[in-house]
Amino acid sequence: MSEICRFIHAEKANYTVVLLCKVMKTARSTYYAWVAGAEAREARRGADEALAHAITVIHIASRRNYGVPRVTAELRRRGRPVNRKRVARVMREHGIAGNSRRTGRRSLTKADTKAAPSPDLIGRDFTATRPGTKIVGHITYIPTAEGWLYLASWLDLATREVIG
Repeated sequence: MSEICRFIHAEKANYTVVLLCKVMKTARSTYYAWVAGAEAREARRGADEALAHAITVIHIASRRNYGVPRVTAELRRRGRPVNRKRVARVMREHGIAGNSRRTGRRSLTKADTKAAPSPDLIGRDFTATRPGTKIVGHITYIPTAEGWLYLASWLDLATREVIG
């Protein structure tokens, strides 16, 4: 809606506001409300720039580690009451981001990119008529306080029992 109001504001020297609003299918009250809010928008923009400066100072002081929650806490500790969502928006608009220690799911091994994928020996058919004809296996790891616990199992597809 602000694009329409900007257009009307730019063209009001050439045409009447009534005609422009009629052509753009916008109420005149919408345009005049937009004009009345211009000062408030400019004040908010200035306040956001000041906040962005304070966020940048905190972010650089943290060696570019702090994200939204810590920056918000630091701003509040310094006596600047600010909403977390506003800090997030200003940081996003200015390209400021904290470092994340956990970047996705890590694997214990590095995959060999040149190796051929394993063949599907059972053809995605997980049914069996007799026990012992189709056996599938799986290995997984479970994090514990003492380290990784590896769990391997064999499953008979006919009986659905773990056999090893």
